[in-house]
Amino acid sequence: MKFRTACIFFTIVFSIVLAFTFSARKSAWGSTDSKSSPEKISGASHAVVVELFTSEGCSSCPPADNVLSWLNERQPLPGVEIIPLSEHVDYWNHLGWADPYSSASFSTRQREYSESLRGGVYTPQMIVDGKVQFVGGDRDEALEAISKASRMSKADVRIQPIPPANSSARNSVSFSVQVEKIPLSGVKEKGLVFLAITENNLQSSVAAGENSGRNLKHTAVVRDLKMIGKVDPRPDASFLAQPSVKISNAWKLQNLRAVVFIQLQSSHKILGAAESEFPTP
Repeated sequence: MKFRTACIFFTIVFSIVLAFTFSARKSAWGSTDSKSSPEKISGASHAVVVELFTSEGCSSCPPADNVLSWLNERQPLPGVEIIPLSEHVDYWNHLGWADPYSSASFSTRQREYSESLRGGVYTPQMIVDGKVQFVGGDRDEALEAISKASRMSKADVRIQPIPPANSSARNSVSFSVQVEKIPLSGVKEKGLVFLAITENNLQSSVAAGENSGRNLKHTAVVRDLKMIGKVDPRPDASFLAQPSVKISNAWKLQNLRAVVFIQLQSSHKILGAAESEFPTP
């Protein structure tokens, strides 16, 4: 009887120790629950820009749109801030459905990538930090590319909204942008600083084309993309600016994000990025 009691006691203690050890390891490794969402780190030292060239006229694009949404909402890599940019191209528009979010400028940007990456032009195409491209619906390849990009040296990029001086300025927002500690060692090309405005929670009821009859949802749709400055390739290079954004009546303020990133002029490699919400009244 004493031996049996001792065995039961030992089993209980062993179970407690084992449970504690597993809990500690799980905490160290990060949760294995695919629904968990690690908290975004502050700053942009581990930020990675994920661009998706897509179109509502392409039947292969909705799965890639879903992958981009999943990356944005779940932020599945601990310690890595994934910054998505959904850029809708216009070369599908002649096949029966004009994508309302498409722009010729995004088609041009994709062609520029095809030259620097020596790849083709297709949808859905995902590009990570301007240097790795693959079919946008491949979640595993996306995670691998993002993980590798996060381990590269990054510039210190910061962006934050500037409160409006008066009520008449409510239709525009200014941001303070700062870029420092740019990894330009051995680089001979200039760095271009871009500001992108993205909008979440967009959707369309497609009435024609390959996705006719489908209701498509989109994340981080680029509403505006513009270059706000250049940086010479010097070890002490830095950048300061206060760009202003005019808010369109078609945009929903609560769904907007401002993304700033620095990208090499010829190779198109992205050296750092950060994003900010828009101030709401």
